[in-house]
Amino acid sequence: MADFFESENLASKAKDPVKTIKKLIVYFSPYKTEFIAVFVFAVTSTAFAVIGPRIMGRVTTLLVDGLLAHWFGTGLLTDFRQMGFYVGVLITLYIISAIAGFFQEFIMARLSVKVTYGLREKIAEKMHKLPINYFDTRSQGEIMSRMTNDVDMISATLSRNLTELITSSTTVIGTLIMMLSISWSMTLAVLAVIPLSMLIMAAVYKKSLVFFSAQQEALGQVSGIVEETYSAHDVVRAYNNEFDSAAKFKKANKKVRSAAWRSQFLANLIEPIFNFVANLGYVLVAVMGGWLVIQRAITIGDIQAFVQYISNFTYPLGQIGASGNMLQGTIAASERVFEFLEEEEETPDNPGSVGKERYEGNVSFQHVRFGYRPDKIILNDFSAEIAAGQTVAIVGPTGAGKTTVVKLLMRFYELNAGKILVDGIDSKDFTRGSLREIFGMVLQDTWLYNASIMENIRYGSPNATDEEVIAAAKIAHCHDFIRTLPGGYNMILSEEAANISQGQKQLFTIARVVLRNPAILILDEATSSIDTRTEILVQKAMKNIMQGRTSFVIAHRLSTIRDADLIFVMKDGDIIEQGSHKQLLETKGFYAELYNSQFTEGNVTDE
Repeated sequence: MADFFESENLASKAKDPVKTIKKLIVYFSPYKTEFIAVFVFAVTSTAFAVIGPRIMGRVTTLLVDGLLAHWFGTGLLTDFRQMGFYVGVLITLYIISAIAGFFQEFIMARLSVKVTYGLREKIAEKMHKLPINYFDTRSQGEIMSRMTNDVDMISATLSRNLTELITSSTTVIGTLIMMLSISWSMTLAVLAVIPLSMLIMAAVYKKSLVFFSAQQEALGQVSGIVEETYSAHDVVRAYNNEFDSAAKFKKANKKVRSAAWRSQFLANLIEPIFNFVANLGYVLVAVMGGWLVIQRAITIGDIQAFVQYISNFTYPLGQIGASGNMLQGTIAASERVFEFLEEEEETPDNPGSVGKERYEGNVSFQHVRFGYRPDKIILNDFSAEIAAGQTVAIVGPTGAGKTTVVKLLMRFYELNAGKILVDGIDSKDFTRGSLREIFGMVLQDTWLYNASIMENIRYGSPNATDEEVIAAAKIAHCHDFIRTLPGGYNMILSEEAANISQGQKQLFTIARVVLRNPAILILDEATSSIDTRTEILVQKAMKNIMQGRTSFVIAHRLSTIRDADLIFVMKDGDIIEQGSHKQLLETKGFYAELYNSQFTEGNVTDE
C-alpha cells in the first residue's frame, strides 16, 4: 500500500490551486449571468425536491394512524381527503423541481460549450502570437494537448461536476434544515460521525491533486510521442525503429496509467466512505428513533422521512467529495492552459510602423548579433550590403548560421544587437505582417495542408484567380503533371500530403512563391528534393522570376550558385569571405576548399 503513494516524481507536479481558481473566476466573469441562472435553477430544483420526503412522511403518518385506528376500532381507516392534498402538493413540488432541473442542465450545457469554445479560440489566437522559439523548444503533441485534453477536462467539469457540486451542496444544506426540524437530537447524532469522513476526504484531496496534475502532464507527453511517431512513420519503419518507438510510448503510457489509476481510485474512494457514514446513521436513527416514537416525541412518518434524509444528506456529501476530487483534475488542466495563455508573446509591433506599396529590395545587415540562447551566440558581428536585384548565395558548413540569417531577415527572431534594413527602413519599424509580405520563401522542408492543389498554391495569395494559379504552376513546371492527377487542380491532398511525391510537394511550394510575386526571394535548398531533369527546368524558371528581384539562395551544392552576383561564405557566425564565384576560387581560401571538396575523384571539373 505504501507503493501507492510513491510514483515517478509525481509529487513535483503539484501546483498552486488557489491561484488557478482565482484565474478561473476571472475568466468566467463574462459568463456570470449564466452562472447565476444555473445556480438559481439548481437551488430551486433541489429545494423543492428536499421538501418532498417531509410531505411523504406526513402521508405515511396518516396511513399508519388510519391503520392503527382501524385495527383498534377507534376511528376511520385513513383521512383520504387530507392524504390527497399532500399527494397533490408532493406532485406539484416534483414537477417544479423537474422543470427547474431541465433549465439548469440546458443552460449549463450551452455554457460549457461556450466557455470551451472561447478557450480554444484564445489558445489558437495565442499560438500566432508566440515567438517561434517557443515551438522550437516544445513538442507539437504537448502543445496540442493543451487544446484537446486539458480543455476537454474543463468542459467535462462545467457540464457535470460543477452542477453536481451546486446541487449537492444545496441538497446538504436543505436536508440538514429538514432534519433539524424533525429532531435535533437525531441530527446531532448523525452529524457526530461526519468529522471523521471529512478528515479522510481532506487527506484524499491533498494527495489526489498530485496525481491529477501528473496525469495531465503525462497525457501531454503521450500526445507528443504519438504525433511525432505518426508524422514520421515512414522514417520509423525505414530504420526498423518500431520497437524503440513502441517502448518509448509504453514508458510514457505507464506514467499516465500510474497517475490515472491513483487519481481515479482516490476520486472513487469518497463514495464508499460516505456510504459507511450513511449506514452508521441508519443504525443511530433506528435506535434513537424507536425510543423517540415510544416517547411520542416524533411520529412514524418522521422516522421514515428522517431515514430518507440521511440518504439525501450523506449521498450528496459523497458527490461533493467526488466532484471536488474531479475538480483537482480540472485545476491541473486549467493551470496548463493558463500557463500557455500567459507565455511571453512576440515583441509588439512598433505603433508607428511604416510600409510602402512597392519595394526595391535593398537589404543591409549592420553588425547583427544573435543567439537562440543568450549564452550561445551564433552570429557574432554580421554585416553585409545587398543591392536591389542582386542574387546572393550564402554558403558554409553546417551550423555556420546560413538559415539563421534568413530567419532574422523574416524577423522570426529578434536580434540581440544590430540592425537589418530593407530599403533603408529598420525591420523593427515594419509590422511583421507587412515585412513578410515583401518576401517569398521556398524551404527545404515543404509544407502543404489538407485541401485542393489549387488552394495549396493559392495559399498566401487568397485573391488570386484560377488562371493566375495555373500560370504560376506552368512557370514552376508542375502544370503538366497536375493535369495527369485524379481531379487535376481540384485533387485533395491528404494530411502531410502523403499522396504525392516529395519532389511534387516542392514544385507546389515554388508555384506558391511565383504566384505571390514578392520583391525578395529566399530559396533554402529549394531544389534539393527534385530529380535532376526537373531541377534543370525549375532552375531555369527560378532564374526567370529572380530577374529584377533581390534573391537569397542557401545552397550546399555549390555548383548551383556559380552564377550568383555575390557569395557570402560563412563560418562560425561570421562572413569570412565574399565575392563572385570566380573571385573566391582565385583567392584559394575557405570557399575554394569547400568547392573543390565536392568535385574530387575527377567527377566534375570547373572551367
